[in-house]
Amino acid sequence: MNGRVRVILGVTLLVGALAVPTTSQAGPVQRWTLTAPARSDGPEAVVRMAGGRLTMEIKHNGKTVLEPSALGVETAHRDFTQGLRYTGMSQRFVRETYSTTAGRRRQHVSEAAETTLRFAGINVVVRVSADGVAYRYVFDTPNWVTVVREASEFAVPRTADSFLLPYDNGRGDYESIHVHRTVADQDPVEYGYPALFRVDDTWLVLMESDLDGSYGGSRVRLANGRFQLVLPDPTETAKASLATPWRTILVGDLATVVESDLVTDLARPSKIADTSWIRPGRATWSWWGPGTGNLALQKRYVDYAASQGWEYNLVDAGWSADWIPELVSYARQRGVGIWLWVRWQTIDTDSERERLLRQYSDWGAVGLKIDFVESDGQDRMRWYDAVYAAAAKYRLMLNFHGAPIPRGVERTWPNVMTVEAVRGGEGTRPRPGREPFPIEHYLTLPFTRNLTGSMDFTPVTFSGVRPNSDAAELALSVVYESGVQHLADRVEVYATQPFAEQLLRTVPAAWDETRLVAGEPGKLAVLARKSGADWYVGAITAGDPGRVAVPLDFLPDGTWKAELYADGADGKITFGAHAVTKGETLTVPTARNGGFAIRLTR
Repeated sequence: MNGRVRVILGVTLLVGALAVPTTSQAGPVQRWTLTAPARSDGPEAVVRMAGGRLTMEIKHNGKTVLEPSALGVETAHRDFTQGLRYTGMSQRFVRETYSTTAGRRRQHVSEAAETTLRFAGINVVVRVSADGVAYRYVFDTPNWVTVVREASEFAVPRTADSFLLPYDNGRGDYESIHVHRTVADQDPVEYGYPALFRVDDTWLVLMESDLDGSYGGSRVRLANGRFQLVLPDPTETAKASLATPWRTILVGDLATVVESDLVTDLARPSKIADTSWIRPGRATWSWWGPGTGNLALQKRYVDYAASQGWEYNLVDAGWSADWIPELVSYARQRGVGIWLWVRWQTIDTDSERERLLRQYSDWGAVGLKIDFVESDGQDRMRWYDAVYAAAAKYRLMLNFHGAPIPRGVERTWPNVMTVEAVRGGEGTRPRPGREPFPIEHYLTLPFTRNLTGSMDFTPVTFSGVRPNSDAAELALSVVYESGVQHLADRVEVYATQPFAEQLLRTVPAAWDETRLVAGEPGKLAVLARKSGADWYVGAITAGDPGRVAVPLDFLPDGTWKAELYADGADGKITFGAHAVTKGETLTVPTARNGGFAIRLTR
């Protein structure tokens, strides 16, 4: 048996055995201790049933990092939060290899120990891997199921440090600023995923995976010191054999949770057999300066993208069908693909999707930016399912704005290249009275929002209203992962930053490997990312000038050229090149709220 399960019935310890079914609510306590396969340093999930009710506790390095938390679901026909009758269990070892078109890495290996605990009418499926714990409910009935609520809760210790995103129920777009406090000091309101916690030396990230139109996207509400799962609709109805999304908790040190693929590991396999037409890349975007404008303006942005070797140009709201076909042809001749903005209501029905997506594809557009989605509800999730499939049919890549977070979708539908779901660069475009984001916002996102999937922050806006240095702004092209990286400033501004242009001509939008070199949420983020044979490092800091050490132990043996883009004395970006080897440490001075980027080549 891969992994191990210990089942405790009363005071009798049975190793690797099955629990004896309990028929009375007043019966003995049953306990299942679940661990990752062949790992002694991973998390441990302890599921208990007492009095017909279930709880889960998570331990790491011998310490409780999630206190016993309720499990269960209430449906219209039966309450599965109490009176449960255990009927048996089964286990299997899960090992999958899969690829994605973008993300922290493109080749993935997933290993987990999966345990199915069976109760009359419902199963609780728990997976434990080296980087976390996940569970879902599967209904054992041939009938339709209407879920009224989930009892699922997450009892993070009240003394834990937390970085939480207040959920805007009116907009549903995840564009708030994270609040950093202990759990005890957080407000009793609703929060969106991912939610980040530190319990002593262990980090937890609360997430969700494998969501489709059979359910709505959940969030959590802090009440009585516990985070209670909240559904977006009064009921959730689906056909027989309904499986809820995975309730997902990353567990480990900071590097483990930042580098984790658990959210895609839990998602369903790709529904697109041929992904050769799906290509990550960098894009120009005229919205920042002159707006969508006209054909002449868009040709100028296409020309700039072509001159820099960028793959795409995004045409935002206001484009005209009169000139888009000519623009697409002009761009194609220069090796640049065209993305088109649409409002979600424009493609709200099957007939609209069939007519318009076919038209966009016939024009030669490569992708769509779909805006103002603003809902986690089940109806909108069904809309998503239809859009994913229709876009794949017509070979269109997708970018969602004003939208809920991705939840592993890039594995199931690899034509989804990025999602906004963040207070990003758009909010720094100059206007009267605009204040910069708190610098901590930039330093929290690598440890929260970007962990649940590609993030369309639209970075590298030198002319924006911002608190960071130019070099730190440039470093965002590495620190923030997005399958299509929309570099949002005006092309005239980039032309005044030759060193930035030099890096941006080479920096990719998809990665083969990601390592956390150093980090502390809200204060420091240093990430190393590999593409082909090259490595890139992005570093951003908060606070006073200082020095950041970058150990190069992630490099293979040999001599490497380190191209360093750093803070200069005059606030401008400086450039230098050094020969380095594995095992060395580069120490780089930084300005206030500064940073740097490094390209490492043989």
